Amino acid sequence: MHSSQRAADMAFWTVWTDPTLAWFADNGLVGLGLLTFTEAFIQPIPPDLLVLPMAASANDPARLTLIFLVVTLSSVLGSLVAWWMGERWGKPLLDRFAKPSTVRRFDTLVTRYGAFGVFIAALSPIPYKVLGWCAGMGGMDRRQFIAAGLVGRSLRFGAEVLLVGLYGDLLLKFLQGPGFMVVSLAAALLAWPAWRWWDGLDEMPDEEE
Repeated sequence: MHSSQRAADMAFWTVWTDPTLAWFADNGLVGLGLLTFTEAFIQPIPPDLLVLPMAASANDPARLTLIFLVVTLSSVLGSLVAWWMGERWGKPLLDRFAKPSTVRRFDTLVTRYGAFGVFIAALSPIPYKVLGWCAGMGGMDRRQFIAAGLVGRSLRFGAEVLLVGLYGDLLLKFLQGPGFMVVSLAAALLAWPAWRWWDGLDEMPDEEE
């Protein structure tokens, strides 16, 4: 039962994602900007699915710079919409689109770590839009939210564009050999403590006033 439901969910995701992603890809940098902007507050397709192939096919540094600027600024602008949505609709929005455990983790991230928590979310693959909703609902300072998101998004997308754009062929050859096992092991070693920390955010007691 569970496996059939999972297969149905994956089939729906593929049917919906493939033509949508193709439409964004066909529109170049404009499509990348629209995909990234909307992903930051409502839709689920990550911009990395366009950033990586666009960076790999870029022919010059100017093109790589444009890709970096478009994806970074679009993501930060979209997160402002998420912030506004959280301020405007708050708990009903979160109850409708996010799991309670995820909301509790983001609440802890914002209340305990403030701008640094936003930076962590902006740098990592955890759902940035939900953080924006929580930050808006909690009344986080908008300038701090923007600054932390801009730094985090710049580092995340900058690393992707730089590595793939400048060293794409070398990385591909490295991953096709024993490098894949090395990268997988390193990722697992780094991901485990990060996941434990993220999972533990749901269990942290509230600070006493």
